[in-house]
Amino acid sequence: MNPYHPLKAFAAPAAARSGLITLVVGFALVEIGYYYGYNLLDALLLSIAPENYESFYFGASFASLFAQLMSFCILGGSVVLAVGFLHARSPLSLIGNLGRAVPQFAVCFGLLVALLVALEFVPPWWSFDALETTRPLLTWLALLPVALFAILVQIGSEELLYRGYLQQQLAVRFAHPLVWMLIPSLLFGFAHWSSTSPIAQNTQYVVWAFFFGLAASDLTARAGTLGPALALHLANNAFAFLLYAEHNGPSSGFALLLFPSGSMGEAFETATEVQAISWQLFIELCVLFVMWLTARLALKR
Repeated sequence: MNPYHPLKAFAAPAAARSGLITLVVGFALVEIGYYYGYNLLDALLLSIAPENYESFYFGASFASLFAQLMSFCILGGSVVLAVGFLHARSPLSLIGNLGRAVPQFAVCFGLLVALLVALEFVPPWWSFDALETTRPLLTWLALLPVALFAILVQIGSEELLYRGYLQQQLAVRFAHPLVWMLIPSLLFGFAHWSSTSPIAQNTQYVVWAFFFGLAASDLTARAGTLGPALALHLANNAFAFLLYAEHNGPSSGFALLLFPSGSMGEAFETATEVQAISWQLFIELCVLFVMWLTARLALKR
Protein backbone atom coordinates (compact mmCIF):
# COMPACT_ATOMS: atom_id res chain seq x y z
CA MET A 1 0.00 0.00 0.00
CA ASN A 2 1.23 3.48 -0.85
CA PRO A 3 2.16 5.15 2.48
CA TYR A 4 1.31 8.52 0.95
CA HIS A 5 -2.22 7.54 -0.07
CA PRO A 6 -3.79 9.90 2.57
CA LEU A 7 -2.15 12.83 0.76
CA LYS A 8 -4.67 12.51 -2.07
CA ALA A 9 -7.62 13.43 0.14
CA PHE A 10 -5.56 16.10 1.93
CA ALA A 11 -4.70 17.81 -1.37
CA ALA A 12 -8.18 17.40 -2.92
CA PRO A 13 -9.43 20.89 -1.89
CA ALA A 14 -6.62 22.39 -4.00
CA ALA A 15 -7.84 20.73 -7.21
CA ALA A 16 -10.38 23.37 -8.21
CA ARG A 17 -7.73 26.08 -8.69
CA SER A 18 -4.44 24.26 -9.07
CA GLY A 19 -2.67 26.25 -11.78
CA LEU A 20 1.04 26.77 -11.22
CA ILE A 21 0.78 30.45 -12.11
CA THR A 22 -1.94 30.83 -9.48
CA LEU A 23 0.32 29.11 -6.95
CA VAL A 24 3.27 31.37 -7.77
CA VAL A 25 1.05 34.43 -7.51
CA GLY A 26 -0.38 33.14 -4.23
CA PHE A 27 3.05 32.52 -2.72
CA ALA A 28 4.18 35.97 -3.90
CA LEU A 29 1.12 37.56 -2.28
CA VAL A 30 1.91 35.80 0.99
CA GLU A 31 5.51 37.04 0.89
CA ILE A 32 4.42 40.57 -0.02
CA GLY A 33 1.80 40.60 2.73
CA TYR A 34 4.35 39.34 5.23
CA TYR A 35 7.00 41.86 4.14
CA TYR A 36 4.76 44.91 4.18
CA GLY A 37 2.95 43.73 7.27
CA TYR A 38 6.22 43.70 9.15
CA ASN A 39 7.17 47.08 7.69
CA LEU A 40 3.90 48.44 9.04
CA LEU A 41 4.57 46.82 12.41
CA ASP A 42 8.04 48.41 12.44
CA ALA A 43 6.55 51.82 11.72
CA LEU A 44 3.92 51.43 14.44
CA LEU A 45 6.49 50.35 17.01
CA LEU A 46 8.78 53.26 16.17
CA SER A 47 5.95 55.77 16.35
CA ILE A 48 4.01 54.41 19.33
CA ALA A 49 6.62 52.67 21.51
CA PRO A 50 10.15 53.41 20.22
CA GLU A 51 11.62 52.45 23.60
CA ASN A 52 10.35 48.88 23.06
CA TYR A 53 11.48 48.50 19.45
CA GLU A 54 14.75 46.68 20.07
CA SER A 55 13.38 44.59 22.93
CA PHE A 56 10.53 43.39 20.69
CA TYR A 57 12.97 41.77 18.24
CA PHE A 58 15.37 40.62 20.96
CA GLY A 59 12.76 38.75 23.01
CA ALA A 60 14.60 38.80 26.34
CA SER A 61 11.42 39.35 28.40
CA PHE A 62 8.26 37.27 28.49
CA ALA A 63 6.15 40.12 27.07
CA SER A 64 8.54 40.94 24.22
CA LEU A 65 8.97 37.31 23.13
CA PHE A 66 5.21 36.74 23.36
CA ALA A 67 4.60 39.80 21.15
CA GLN A 68 7.31 38.72 18.72
CA LEU A 69 5.82 35.25 18.26
CA MET A 70 2.28 36.60 18.01
CA SER A 71 3.45 38.81 15.13
CA PHE A 72 3.52 35.62 13.05
CA CYS A 73 -0.21 36.27 12.71
CA ILE A 74 0.92 38.51 9.84
CA LEU A 75 2.24 35.45 8.02
CA GLY A 76 -0.75 33.29 8.89
CA GLY A 77 -3.16 36.05 7.92
CA SER A 78 -1.41 36.47 4.57
CA VAL A 79 -1.81 32.75 3.87
CA VAL A 80 -5.50 32.86 4.81
CA LEU A 81 -6.11 35.85 2.53
CA ALA A 82 -4.26 34.29 -0.40
CA VAL A 83 -6.13 31.00 -0.08
CA GLY A 84 -9.49 32.74 0.16
CA PHE A 85 -8.85 35.33 -2.57
CA LEU A 86 -7.08 33.18 -5.19
CA HIS A 87 -8.38 29.70 -4.43
CA ALA A 88 -11.82 30.45 -2.98
CA ARG A 89 -11.52 27.93 -0.18
CA SER A 90 -11.57 27.85 3.59
CA PRO A 91 -8.26 28.11 5.47
CA LEU A 92 -9.39 25.08 7.49
CA SER A 93 -8.90 23.03 4.32
CA LEU A 94 -5.15 23.63 4.77
CA ILE A 95 -5.27 21.55 7.96
CA GLY A 96 -7.26 18.61 6.64
CA ASN A 97 -10.02 16.68 8.36
CA LEU A 98 -10.15 18.10 11.91
CA GLY A 99 -11.65 14.89 13.23
CA ARG A 100 -8.38 13.16 12.29
CA ALA A 101 -5.97 16.09 12.69
CA VAL A 102 -6.72 16.78 16.36
CA PRO A 103 -6.17 13.22 17.70
CA GLN A 104 -3.12 12.81 15.43
CA PHE A 105 -1.69 16.02 16.84
CA ALA A 106 -2.41 14.98 20.42
CA VAL A 107 -0.81 11.54 20.25
CA CYS A 108 2.22 12.74 18.28
CA PHE A 109 2.80 15.73 20.55
CA GLY A 110 2.50 13.62 23.69
CA LEU A 111 5.02 11.03 22.48
CA LEU A 112 7.42 13.67 21.15
CA VAL A 113 7.43 15.55 24.46
CA ALA A 114 8.08 12.25 26.28
CA LEU A 115 10.94 11.53 23.86
CA LEU A 116 12.55 14.95 24.32
CA VAL A 117 12.26 14.70 28.09
CA ALA A 118 13.90 11.25 27.96
CA LEU A 119 16.72 12.60 25.79
CA GLU A 120 17.54 15.10 28.52
CA PHE A 121 18.77 12.13 30.59
CA VAL A 122 21.02 10.83 27.82
CA PRO A 123 24.67 12.03 27.75
CA PRO A 124 26.20 14.44 27.05
CA TRP A 125 24.35 16.20 29.87
CA TRP A 126 23.96 19.89 30.49
CA SER A 127 26.44 21.27 33.02
CA PHE A 128 24.55 23.33 35.60
CA ASP A 129 27.73 24.60 37.24
CA ALA A 130 27.48 27.79 35.19
CA LEU A 131 23.74 28.23 35.77
CA GLU A 132 23.18 31.90 36.57
CA THR A 133 19.55 31.95 37.62
CA THR A 134 16.17 30.29 37.19
CA ARG A 135 12.77 31.82 36.81
CA PRO A 136 10.37 31.11 39.70
CA LEU A 137 8.92 27.70 38.92
CA LEU A 138 5.32 28.58 39.84
CA THR A 139 5.45 31.70 37.66
CA TRP A 140 6.94 29.71 34.78
CA LEU A 141 4.24 27.05 35.10
CA ALA A 142 1.45 29.65 35.33
CA LEU A 143 2.67 31.33 32.13
CA LEU A 144 3.37 28.05 30.32
CA PRO A 145 -0.04 27.85 28.55
CA VAL A 146 0.35 31.43 27.30
CA ALA A 147 3.87 30.70 26.04
CA LEU A 148 2.73 27.50 24.30
CA PHE A 149 -0.09 29.42 22.62
CA ALA A 150 2.36 32.00 21.25
CA ILE A 151 4.66 29.25 19.97
CA LEU A 152 1.66 27.52 18.40
CA VAL A 153 0.81 30.74 16.54
CA GLN A 154 4.36 30.91 15.21
CA ILE A 155 4.67 27.30 14.08
CA GLY A 156 1.05 27.14 12.93
CA SER A 157 1.54 30.06 10.57
CA GLU A 158 4.60 28.40 9.04
CA GLU A 159 2.89 25.02 8.71
CA LEU A 160 -0.15 26.56 7.03
CA LEU A 161 2.15 28.01 4.37
CA TYR A 162 4.69 25.25 3.74
CA ARG A 163 2.96 21.96 4.56
CA GLY A 164 -0.56 23.26 4.03
CA TYR A 165 -0.76 25.65 1.10
CA LEU A 166 2.40 24.80 -0.88
CA GLN A 167 2.35 21.03 -0.32
CA GLN A 168 -1.35 20.74 -1.15
CA GLN A 169 -1.14 22.83 -4.31
CA LEU A 170 1.90 20.94 -5.57
CA ALA A 171 0.62 17.48 -4.59
CA VAL A 172 -2.63 17.91 -6.49
CA ARG A 173 -0.64 18.43 -9.71
CA PHE A 174 2.46 16.28 -9.18
CA ALA A 175 2.37 12.73 -7.86
CA HIS A 176 6.11 12.40 -7.27
CA PRO A 177 7.29 13.18 -3.72
CA LEU A 178 10.39 14.92 -5.06
CA VAL A 179 8.16 17.82 -6.09
CA TRP A 180 5.79 18.27 -3.15
CA MET A 181 8.43 17.43 -0.55
CA LEU A 182 11.52 19.16 -1.94
CA ILE A 183 10.11 22.51 -3.06
CA PRO A 184 8.35 23.44 0.21
CA SER A 185 11.33 22.14 2.21
CA LEU A 186 13.84 24.17 0.18
CA LEU A 187 11.73 27.30 0.59
CA PHE A 188 11.32 26.58 4.30
CA GLY A 189 15.07 26.10 4.67
CA PHE A 190 16.02 29.34 2.92
CA ALA A 191 13.38 31.21 4.93
CA HIS A 192 15.68 30.59 7.93
CA TRP A 193 18.62 32.40 6.33
CA SER A 194 19.69 35.48 8.26
CA SER A 195 21.58 38.24 6.51
CA THR A 196 23.22 39.26 9.80
CA SER A 197 24.69 35.85 10.73
CA PRO A 198 27.97 34.26 9.58
CA ILE A 199 27.79 32.14 6.43
CA ALA A 200 28.76 28.90 8.19
CA GLN A 201 26.14 29.38 10.92
CA ASN A 202 23.52 30.23 8.30
CA THR A 203 24.43 27.16 6.25
CA GLN A 204 23.98 24.85 9.22
CA TYR A 205 20.64 26.40 10.14
CA VAL A 206 19.33 26.20 6.58
CA VAL A 207 20.46 22.56 6.25
CA TRP A 208 18.73 21.66 9.51
CA ALA A 209 15.54 23.51 8.51
CA PHE A 210 15.53 21.76 5.11
CA PHE A 211 15.62 18.33 6.73
CA PHE A 212 13.00 19.42 9.24
CA GLY A 213 10.81 20.39 6.27
CA LEU A 214 11.31 16.96 4.71
CA ALA A 215 10.29 15.26 7.95
CA ALA A 216 7.19 17.45 8.34
CA SER A 217 6.19 16.96 4.69
CA ASP A 218 6.54 13.19 5.00
CA LEU A 219 4.40 13.11 8.15
CA THR A 220 1.76 15.30 6.52
CA ALA A 221 1.56 12.99 3.50
CA ARG A 222 1.33 9.87 5.68
CA ALA A 223 -1.30 11.35 7.98
CA GLY A 224 -3.39 13.26 5.44
CA THR A 225 -3.56 16.20 7.86
CA LEU A 226 -1.30 18.87 9.34
CA GLY A 227 -1.70 17.35 12.81
CA PRO A 228 1.63 15.47 13.07
CA ALA A 229 3.65 18.26 11.43
CA LEU A 230 2.18 20.76 13.89
CA ALA A 231 3.05 18.40 16.76
CA LEU A 232 6.63 17.95 15.52
CA HIS A 233 7.11 21.69 15.06
CA LEU A 234 5.52 22.62 18.39
CA ALA A 235 7.49 20.04 20.38
CA ASN A 236 10.76 21.15 18.78
CA ASN A 237 10.19 24.88 19.26
CA ALA A 238 8.71 24.52 22.74
CA PHE A 239 11.88 22.82 23.97
CA ALA A 240 13.99 25.44 22.21
CA PHE A 241 12.14 28.33 23.89
CA LEU A 242 11.03 26.98 27.26
CA LEU A 243 13.98 25.28 28.93
CA TYR A 244 17.43 26.84 28.41
CA ALA A 245 18.65 30.27 27.35
CA GLU A 246 21.28 32.88 28.08
CA HIS A 247 20.28 35.39 30.75
CA ASN A 248 18.95 38.48 28.95
CA GLY A 249 19.91 36.79 25.69
CA PRO A 250 17.93 36.67 22.44
CA SER A 251 14.61 34.79 22.64
CA SER A 252 15.18 34.03 26.33
CA GLY A 253 11.86 35.38 27.57
CA PHE A 254 10.20 31.97 28.12
CA ALA A 255 13.18 29.96 29.41
CA LEU A 256 13.20 28.39 32.86
CA LEU A 257 16.98 27.94 33.22
CA LEU A 258 19.20 30.92 32.41
CA PHE A 259 22.95 30.70 31.81
CA PRO A 260 25.52 33.51 31.59
CA SER A 261 25.81 35.46 28.37
CA GLY A 262 28.12 33.77 25.87
CA SER A 263 27.98 30.34 27.53
CA MET A 264 25.50 28.81 25.10
CA GLY A 265 24.64 29.05 21.43
CA GLU A 266 27.06 26.46 20.07
CA ALA A 267 24.42 24.48 18.22
CA PHE A 268 25.02 26.33 14.97
CA GLU A 269 28.12 28.35 15.79
CA THR A 270 30.96 25.82 16.06
CA ALA A 271 31.72 25.71 12.35
CA THR A 272 34.31 27.88 10.68
CA GLU A 273 33.78 29.64 7.37
CA VAL A 274 35.27 26.61 5.57
CA GLN A 275 33.59 23.96 7.73
CA ALA A 276 29.89 24.51 7.32
CA ILE A 277 28.93 21.05 8.62
CA SER A 278 29.76 20.34 12.27
CA TRP A 279 29.34 17.48 14.72
CA GLN A 280 26.76 19.57 16.53
CA LEU A 281 24.67 19.79 13.36
CA PHE A 282 25.02 16.04 12.92
CA ILE A 283 23.70 15.48 16.45
CA GLU A 284 20.81 17.88 15.82
CA LEU A 285 19.89 15.98 12.65
CA CYS A 286 20.05 12.66 14.53
CA VAL A 287 17.64 14.02 17.15
CA LEU A 288 15.35 15.20 14.34
CA PHE A 289 15.49 11.74 12.77
CA VAL A 290 14.48 10.09 16.06
CA MET A 291 11.64 12.63 16.46
CA TRP A 292 10.42 11.81 12.95
CA LEU A 293 10.49 8.07 13.67
CA THR A 294 8.59 8.62 16.92
CA ALA A 295 5.87 10.59 15.13
CA ARG A 296 5.62 7.88 12.47
CA LEU A 297 5.16 5.26 15.17
CA ALA A 298 2.51 7.43 16.81
CA LEU A 299 0.53 7.49 13.56
CA LYS A 300 0.40 3.69 13.54
CA ARG A 301 -1.19 3.53 16.99
